[in-house]
Amino acid sequence: MDTPIALTALGALAQEGRLKVFRLLVRAGTEGMAAGDIARTLQVPHNTLSSQLAILSRAQLIQFRKDGRSMIYTVDLQGTRALLCFLVEDCCQGEPSVCSPLIESALAGCCASQGGNAS
Repeated sequence: MDTPIALTALGALAQEGRLKVFRLLVRAGTEGMAAGDIARTLQVPHNTLSSQLAILSRAQLIQFRKDGRSMIYTVDLQGTRALLCFLVEDCCQGEPSVCSPLIESALAGCCASQGGNAS
């Protein structure tokens, strides 16, 4: 991932409503959520949600699939992984074992807090 793409992704997450959508979709996992369910859960007007989803999608943080008449949104794991790697890519200085404790402790901390609930 290059810097302009990372800035787009970080900018997409730098707004409360979009961050809430992203975190909700993280919790939804690979099953994802229909746009209407996201709007109801977050109590967001459909037109506002549509804009938020479009920004997150262009930032390669979420993706969607059509299921009948519904659009199902999920986290784009490849794009999210690329952003996370970009943020820590210089920490290992060519030695992956240097970054392992950072990554493992971060995951253990976020997964253990609140029973894995990212709120």
